[in-house]
Amino acid sequence: QVQLVESGGGLVQAGGSLRLSCTTSGRTFRSYAMGWFRQAPGKEREFVAAISWSGGRTYYLDSVKGRFTISRDIAKNTGYLQLSSLKPEDTALYYCAAVKYGSNWYGPAAKYDYWGQGTQVTVSS
Repeated sequence: QVQLVESGGGLVQAGGSLRLSCTTSGRTFRSYAMGWFRQAPGKEREFVAAISWSGGRTYYLDSVKGRFTISRDIAKNTGYLQLSSLKPEDTALYYCAAVKYGSNWYGPAAKYDYWGQGTQVTVSS
């Protein structure tokens, strides 16, 4: 069982930055790929970014490329999503998710088995 807890959300002005963290429990974090998703009010949940277990493969939603950076620290059992140059349309509840990594893993389309409760990001104009 993998438990995920997000933190780092908040209220920020447009152009500002935040760093989201996703802390995991258990010894198996090393073998899991991690993804970040978001859901804005009235909209469906969408993929934002994903990273392989080694960190060697990353994927991003087109609208966040160059502004968001996903990373992970295996030793700390923690994943991160650095949000920069934030826009009001980035306002959403952000979730991290994990799935056992396999050679055919494709971040944006993977079926993630474990999810956190989410952390709210609000960007004011």
